[in-house]
Amino acid sequence: MMHGAVEGIGYLVGTWRGEGRGVYPTIDSFAYTEELTFCHPDPRKPVLTYSQRTWNPITSLPMHSESGFWRPKLDGSLEVVLAQSTGLVEVQKGTFDADQKVICLKSDLVGNASKVKDITRVFKLVDGELSYVVEMATALTSLQPHLKAVLRKV
Repeated sequence: MMHGAVEGIGYLVGTWRGEGRGVYPTIDSFAYTEELTFCHPDPRKPVLTYSQRTWNPITSLPMHSESGFWRPKLDGSLEVVLAQSTGLVEVQKGTFDADQKVICLKSDLVGNASKVKDITRVFKLVDGELSYVVEMATALTSLQPHLKAVLRKV
């Protein structure tokens, strides 16, 4: 059973794993393996829990992790609250299209970050693959692609 507001993004529930690539003008490009887990622990509440971790695909050493909550509303709007292992926190707001299975998020607040000023995330589910693109702006750079991955449910 799922809360009515969660049904539009209910396809996210489960664990997803795949490969990604990071780029940015101020760093060297890198590859990573990623695992995302979405849970809907209480069907009385319109919230998904979220955890994410990445590791180096060659050495298996951890690279990044974050966790938080996804709070969809019946009108197709969505609020996401995240805490990253770097200490950065985000509140993102956006929309989801339940039919097209597209989620678009933009940072409303980026906290505890001296350099990062803005973050966007776009998720798409196509043919059973969950892909996303993360764009980032810093004090030195405008909004531009940073992370891109394709994940499959495991």
